[in-house]
Amino acid sequence: MDLQLPFDVNPFDRLADLVRGVPVPDGVTPLRMCLGEPQLPPPELIATTLQANERAWNRYPPTSGELAYRQACVRWLNRRYRLPSDYLDPDRHILSLSGTKEGLFLIAQVAVGPERRSPARVVLIPSPYYLVYDGAARMAGAETVYLRTSEASGHLPDLDGIDASILRRTALAYLCSPSNPQGAVASLEYLEKYIQLARTFDFILVVDECYSEIYDEAPPPGALEACVRLGEGLRNVLIFNSLSKRSNAGGLRCGFVAGDERIIEAFRRLRSFSGGQVPIPIQLAGAALWDDDEHVEINRRHYRCNFEIAAAVLGDAFELRRPAASFFLWLNVGDGEAAALKLWRKAGIRVLPGAYLTPSTPDDPDPAASHIRVALVHDPATVEMGLRALRRLL
Repeated sequence: MDLQLPFDVNPFDRLADLVRGVPVPDGVTPLRMCLGEPQLPPPELIATTLQANERAWNRYPPTSGELAYRQACVRWLNRRYRLPSDYLDPDRHILSLSGTKEGLFLIAQVAVGPERRSPARVVLIPSPYYLVYDGAARMAGAETVYLRTSEASGHLPDLDGIDASILRRTALAYLCSPSNPQGAVASLEYLEKYIQLARTFDFILVVDECYSEIYDEAPPPGALEACVRLGEGLRNVLIFNSLSKRSNAGGLRCGFVAGDERIIEAFRRLRSFSGGQVPIPIQLAGAALWDDDEHVEINRRHYRCNFEIAAAVLGDAFELRRPAASFFLWLNVGDGEAAALKLWRKAGIRVLPGAYLTPSTPDDPDPAASHIRVALVHDPATVEMGLRALRRLL
């Protein structure tokens, strides 16, 4: 029985293999700076709302999600992106998700259905990328086309560089803004351009906005704002967001997808078979979090402090660039895999090699291979300790 899956090894499994059997120095407590998992305490709203709704644990959650949750998502989107009050309908334009990971994976099954696989349909993926995009495209039977990003392209895909022959076969395009790992932000003009491409060539544009609330100065624009400016409603566009980064609530597994009602309805039907719905008490806790912005501003101040520490400790080493958003450093260390192994062996620090976030072939060497991704998700003292060790060793 051949159980080989058609996608590459998970980046964190690769990292585990890299350091397996390599001891850390005696007396050193390992420090994970590889994973984008906020270490701030979650808001008390979660515990109090769960307790207030404990009698709802016995109820099966509806496939689309609790109306109260979807209404809270609409209120937040309207408030955050200054949308017209009647622009989004919680029944037609919103689905609750168990985080965004499962949604980002399953949407490829909608976009690249069996009847659409011949000739091979294309999924456009920014590179470096979130592992789910790649796995989703491959499991859907699509041809993956990686759009390399660089400083020259503003760390976003160069839309002018996509050949029309590729666009004509495209079924789905993923865009992460703010981007992971570089923290680049797509402008409204850039989002409008990508949406127009999606509408012209009739593919689904998925905009992963999970880092939208962790920003330095200006709030990143959103794809729904771009849709308002362009007109034609939400045609061909979906956005995904969750409470994992915004509210330090990764374990809550609570997110949503919003957008084109035709795609939302097809997605709802698929998820009625395959999607694990979010329990009702958790959705109600999620609604309380979407309705509260105060704790999010506290988080932003925390990450700004961490980036100030990074600037003070690293200076201009490793081509340090303070990102516009997210909580990652994307550092050029020459050889990311060698640097990650050295940091583990000498200091017990785990960082993620850039090569694990992008494909590479002998004919197309990987520019990300020289980089590491460092997550500034800990308290300031821990971040400073980790970065001082990194500067000393690399």
